[in-house]
Amino acid sequence: MQIKHEYTNTPTELIYPELSYKIVGAAFNVYNNLGWGHDEKTYQRALAIELEKAGLNYEREKFVSIDYNGEKIAKKFLDFLVDNKIIVELKIVPKLGYVHINQVVSYLKGTNMKLAIVIYFLQDGVRFKRIVNPY
Repeated sequence: MQIKHEYTNTPTELIYPELSYKIVGAAFNVYNNLGWGHDEKTYQRALAIELEKAGLNYEREKFVSIDYNGEKIAKKFLDFLVDNKIIVELKIVPKLGYVHINQVVSYLKGTNMKLAIVIYFLQDGVRFKRIVNPY
């Protein structure tokens, strides 16, 4: 399967398709069981249970440091790092904005990971956005 790269608009192979499918499926299971109206921590705990049920390796609230010229200049906490490959961030917002995308891009740049998935829970369902590291 090919997609258009979000930053260069060139064809690119879909990164980690099977793993992505399992993560998104776990998020849909959470929404189907919990519905709408909970806080981020509640969805995070439920997603951890679903990832476990799916047999996925993950770290929750994973600490990562951002280095500059060999010095640690910032620390970030990822909601999830799945299989040491995909950053997963949860949001409770009606629409993803620049600030949300920029946050995840900074995580990708700081960790040199290839892919992040932002999952956001709405009144009428769950949505997700795959973000490919542009650097």
